[in-house]
Amino acid sequence: MPVADQPPRLHCRRSTAGGGERDGSARSETPKPRRRVAGGVTGDTERVSGTFLIAEADTDGPGAVLQDAERGRVHAVDDAPDLTADEVLVGELVADDPTGTVWRVAETGERWAVSVEESAEPPTANSRAAAGDEAGDLVRIERAGEGELHVIAVPADDTEAAVADVLDDETGLRTRAARLGVRRVEVRSAPGVVVVRYLP
Repeated sequence: MPVADQPPRLHCRRSTAGGGERDGSARSETPKPRRRVAGGVTGDTERVSGTFLIAEADTDGPGAVLQDAERGRVHAVDDAPDLTADEVLVGELVADDPTGTVWRVAETGERWAVSVEESAEPPTANSRAAAGDEAGDLVRIERAGEGELHVIAVPADDTEAAVADVLDDETGLRTRAARLGVRRVEVRSAPGVVVVRYLP
């Protein structure tokens, strides 16, 4: 079972419902600003600013691997001893060599951890109603505040396995959370539907 954001066989549509679930039944007309900055190249291709997931951090040394949450590019970073795996970093990277093979952190802004967990709570009635008719359908629902819900239709008999597949891709879940500027990922399920909740 592929995970929500880039599934090879999922059929994606965006719901126009409010997507509030119990914590917001109507879409806000003036959404709160997200805690991220738009990624981009500054100056030249050797300086990259944006929101990054710290995918790996060497506990025995200064090395780390950062994934650009907006563009998906992976950067090997040297001399960054204070980085912690699974955190999100808003900042700027500078290439340490002409080929852009090794980078260093030039500036840092906000940092936060992203938690990933399975909830014993079932999906809300709104989420279940939004689920597609065919297995593999993915519906994205904007929350009333920050975040987003991904509702995935799955074969009822394969729901437990689908949840396990979703949870197994923690890097993908945290990368999407970083892109959305949120701090929590919660997975709920009921027979035939898996809901990935990206929450502030």
